Amino acid sequence: MNQSFFSALPEFRPGSVWLVGAGPGDPGLLTLLAAKALSEADVIVHDALVNDECMRLAKPGAKLEFAGKRGGKPSAKQRDISLRLVELARAGHRVLRLKGGDPFVFGRGGEEALTLVENGVPFRIVPGITAGIGGLAYAGIPVTHREVNHAVTFLTGHDSSGVIPDRIDWDAIGRGSPVIVMYMAMKHIGQITSSLIKAGRRPDEPVAFVCNAATPEQSVLETTLSEAEEAVARSGIEPPAIVVVGEVVRLRPSLDWLGALTGRKLLPDPFAPSETKVSA
Repeated sequence: MNQSFFSALPEFRPGSVWLVGAGPGDPGLLTLLAAKALSEADVIVHDALVNDECMRLAKPGAKLEFAGKRGGKPSAKQRDISLRLVELARAGHRVLRLKGGDPFVFGRGGEEALTLVENGVPFRIVPGITAGIGGLAYAGIPVTHREVNHAVTFLTGHDSSGVIPDRIDWDAIGRGSPVIVMYMAMKHIGQITSSLIKAGRRPDEPVAFVCNAATPEQSVLETTLSEAEEAVARSGIEPPAIVVVGEVVRLRPSLDWLGALTGRKLLPDPFAPSETKVSA
């Protein structure tokens, strides 16, 4: 990467921490500030959802520290991660805290930043493309579409203890949000889909699971609310995954641009009110 170009960007100073979103997977989705941070950081504290290809941009000799948190597996405690950032910054390092997606979207970046504030450590927040938007785009599913929805809800399928957050009002979300995007929801998908159906959602409403979004291992499972739990068990898919509920899923046969690159024939807009194709 051209270092003279990076010189026009904010300075990454020793003794500071940059909390950076790495996007959903594809290194091409890194921001310029994220690429700069990777090329200059002395220590990179990264989570489990950062694509290995992104890490190739780290400068030679940079120390890599894994601080991933994956459900059901041994992982570092959040407080320990936050205090480690303080320790590294006080040692005079340029510290990059690299997170998949966006650090402020179910990424606990706010907690880490507040610990830095508490300890007087300077920091910068570098947003990333969150998987709930970018990952779905790589699957050919828009989170909004004029003919379908004018609102979207983002939620997490489990809290820090691993259970469904008890503060989620499923009735209100079921009634009021035409499109629902869920992070970390596969573990409790049966309970979640049952709650949405009880809240009035149609059992045949389309649902998509996008696994390993924006990576070469990306896979997409399309199903319905009533069949989602069984479809997941039958398919054998595993997290990480983004789950989307709503009519926007029906646009995938028309917008699966990655599939089109390998020969999939894209279909006309299923919601188009009239013929929109331009004559040759």
